Amino acid sequence: MKYEVVIDDARRSVEYSPPANRTPRAAFTVDGRLVEAEASRISRGAYLILLGGRSLEVTVEETADGLLLRANGREFQAEVIDPRSWRRGRGAGIELEGRQQLVAPMPGKIVRVLVAAGQQVSAGEGLLVIEAMKMQNEVRSPKSGTVERLAREGQTVNAGEVLAVVT
Repeated sequence: MKYEVVIDDARRSVEYSPPANRTPRAAFTVDGRLVEAEASRISRGAYLILLGGRSLEVTVEETADGLLLRANGREFQAEVIDPRSWRRGRGAGIELEGRQQLVAPMPGKIVRVLVAAGQQVSAGEGLLVIEAMKMQNEVRSPKSGTVERLAREGQTVNAGEVLAVVT
């Protein structure tokens, strides 16, 4: 999995490869350089990391701005950016362009319609709620525009079926 990691305003490209063959050693490629590490959870928010023959105790705390990391008496502010979240239309400030079709990720039932066809919507605004596997998920608009087409409340949908179109 590829991530962008920002630590104290320095942006790094990180690719994570999980441990193989039940070993605790994981591989990371950081800005094109291979790094191997082992991590063990000591307690909630505290980890022991073996990196390059050195042992580090790292604590991790979630903050409103991301993560606060403490290691070797130093503090680091970090943010992990997962590009997959951009594809779901949740990337900060990212708005898709052109005609957008929203499809059902899995079979389910439309339990609530929040807007009407022809209505103007903003990026991130809820369009409808789909229930799948006893969980309700709000489908949001990936862009600002006009709702061209919309599934109806009570409709059963299959995976991949178009739920809404925003132009």
